[in-house]
Amino acid sequence: MKISRQQFLKFFGLGVVSTALAEKFTLAWPKLASAREEINKMKIKKIEIFNFDIPLIEPFHIAIGTMTAANDVLVKIITDSGLYGLGESCPFAPITGETQASNIAAARAIREILMGKDPLAIELLMEQIGNIVHANPGAVAAFDMALYDLLGKVANLPLYRLLGGYRSSFETDITSGLNTPEKMVASVKDGLARGYRQIKIKVGEDPDLDVRRVKMVREAIGPDIPLRIDANQGWSVPQAISALKRMEPFNVQFVEQPVLASDISGLKAVRQQSPIPIMADESLFLPSDSTKLIREEACDYFNIKLMKAGGLLNSLKIAQVAAAANIQCMVGCMLESKLGLTAAAHLVASQKNIIFADLDGNSEHQVDPVIGGIKVEKGTIHLPDGPGLGCDVDPAFLKKMRAV
Repeated sequence: MKISRQQFLKFFGLGVVSTALAEKFTLAWPKLASAREEINKMKIKKIEIFNFDIPLIEPFHIAIGTMTAANDVLVKIITDSGLYGLGESCPFAPITGETQASNIAAARAIREILMGKDPLAIELLMEQIGNIVHANPGAVAAFDMALYDLLGKVANLPLYRLLGGYRSSFETDITSGLNTPEKMVASVKDGLARGYRQIKIKVGEDPDLDVRRVKMVREAIGPDIPLRIDANQGWSVPQAISALKRMEPFNVQFVEQPVLASDISGLKAVRQQSPIPIMADESLFLPSDSTKLIREEACDYFNIKLMKAGGLLNSLKIAQVAAAANIQCMVGCMLESKLGLTAAAHLVASQKNIIFADLDGNSEHQVDPVIGGIKVEKGTIHLPDGPGLGCDVDPAFLKKMRAV
């Protein structure tokens, strides 16, 4: 077969390129093999634990308690390679039964378990931490978060891309705590003025007052803004059914946890009679809870929180169980700093089945001690492109915190 000079040069060029590429990969392979070997040898060298106290602008009230500050715990897992990962717990006794003191005690115990271990064996490490997750899920979440931060840094990828990579931005709501109807109206109007387009309000006190709150907020925001409510276990079953029927004209998107977390049959009874969809929150901590709620047909949606689930590993399992059962999810928060919220945002961004987000916890904080992390623009959260969580804690702020 005869070929032209032009064809010969084209084929010759391709041959040179392919040969050069082969040589390049041959040279690179020892470096890749060496990097893999170093990763396989990487061990946890040191774990630092800090009180992580962030003052609030004003006390935040819900039906079952009040938070006057974010008395959190910060965990820093340092490897012998020099890489480190960060995680945060945000204890709130009325929901998880934890306090900062109990989280610190649990963190000390977890530190002893993890020292010298492979930080990338996350499932194995969570298994070794074991039943601590039942008593202190927030403390376990802080370590889980730090391990996943390390995983992303080793892979040199943002965490949401490692976990599924479904999206890189999404909308969050803005929440108004319990107050007079007039003050709650002022609060949601402020949220709208800041660009948020999804509103959540707390209810769960006197049903008549709660109906008035919902009515006044709906009138203030107009008919088109999505409105969600959260009763935080504040109603009895008859109160919940009555209140939700009276709220039907106000186009409420869903109600979170209308009755006691332990009353799954009551939650199911409310769902059967409510014109408003039901979201399980405090009834859902671990993956085993998700299967129980599905089996009992007790809710329409799940609210996943890292602080309840013990971190990202269990949260992912819940989201995947929910997807298999055709139940869509929201990821919520306590009053975490931007560090914890960024970890939760990576979870939202990674999974198609997580369609709602309630990640506004740091909007109540007086200061932001976190460098990098998520960016919120008019209610839309944008994920960072840096590896792992993509954020760090301001060293100047950390110097003021007590190390354990």
